[in-house]
Order: sequence, then C-alpha cells, then structure tokens
Amino acid sequence: MLEIGNYFHLTPTQAQQFAALEVLYPEWNEKINLISRKDIAHLREHHILHSLAIAKTLMFAPGTTILDVGTGGGFPGIPLAILFPECQFLLIDSIGKKIRVAQDIAQRIGLSNVECIQERAEDEKRQFDFVVSRAVMPLPDLVKIVRKNIHHKHKNAMPNGLIVLKGGDLTSEIHPYHNLAEVTEIRSFFPDEWFDLKRVIYLPL
Repeated sequence: MLEIGNYFHLTPTQAQQFAALEVLYPEWNEKINLISRKDIAHLREHHILHSLAIAKTLMFAPGTTILDVGTGGGFPGIPLAILFPECQFLLIDSIGKKIRVAQDIAQRIGLSNVECIQERAEDEKRQFDFVVSRAVMPLPDLVKIVRKNIHHKHKNAMPNGLIVLKGGDLTSEIHPYHNLAEVTEIRSFFPDEWFDLKRVIYLPL
C-alpha cells in the first residue's frame, strides 16, 4: 500500500488528518453509498492519493483560492485542503447528501480552510485562482461553465486555470486545447498499476 508520507512532507497534524479520512469515509459509506464497496477498500490509492496527484503538478502558493466542482464526498478538495492549510477551498456539488458528508468530514478533522455548498457550478459566480475537478464532465463542457470563475491575477508558478483528473482515452476531449493543455501521467508520481491511463490535465484559462 502506498504511504502518503512517502510522497509529501506532512506535519503531525496532516498525518493525523489523512489517517482520520481512512476511518471516517468507510463510516459514512455504511450510511450513504458514496464509494463502491470494492473501492472503499482502496480509499487511500483510488481517492486520497488520486486527489493529491494535482499537488504533484502544482504546489499551491499560500493564499491561493481553489474551487472544487462536483466534489461528491470531498474529492479532490478535502485531501488538497489538508495538504495546503494556507489556501482556501470551496467545495460544491448539486447533491445535498454528498455535500453533507464533505462538510461533516471537514469539520471532524478540523479543516478551517474549507467551505462546502450545495449548488450547481453554473450558479457559482465568485472567482478563484484555480478550479479543480475529478472526471465530472467532458473538458469542453467544464471549460464553458467555469471560465467565469477564474481570477485574472496570478500568484502561482503556473497561470490560473483548470486542473482536472481524468482517465481513459482523452484524445477528443483535449483536441480543442491541444496547444494549451498539459497532460501528466499519474503513474509517473505513484507507482501503482491502478494509475495506468489516469492523468492530470492542466489548462490555463
């Protein structure tokens, strides 16, 4: 099993928070079927480390604001918020029960840099440095919705934009942005065969 601490420098608080996720998500999964029974056994690799692949492409500067669109039960937003306590995260999802899970877990592990709201991305008008997402919808559809949410002032090593986690054949999705999009293989960070064909896509907007 891959250890988070082998890939990121963690404070004792962060190590405790990540460990707590591996207790709290299975606990919630008994009440609400957020994650398949088979998948919950691989929570660390399939959900926590998968979310943290974004941090392998960009270490967010303190003060960065991030919108997580279609967060479900809190991925990738909650693992990223643990890793970047000096950044502010807004997690949104249109499904109320999923947002309640994300909210409860964020509160129980003491994340003060996370806000969770039930809403559609189309209705969120605020601006952020980055929008993150995990396989919510085809890239061109997501770009249309979130372009309005990207702030124009930059404070990170990479220009503000969209960072998404995607798997499978992405040829047609990326085609409209082939000169702009940066695609990174997650297997290059985490040596587990589950990450084959899984990628981080960064698109400056």
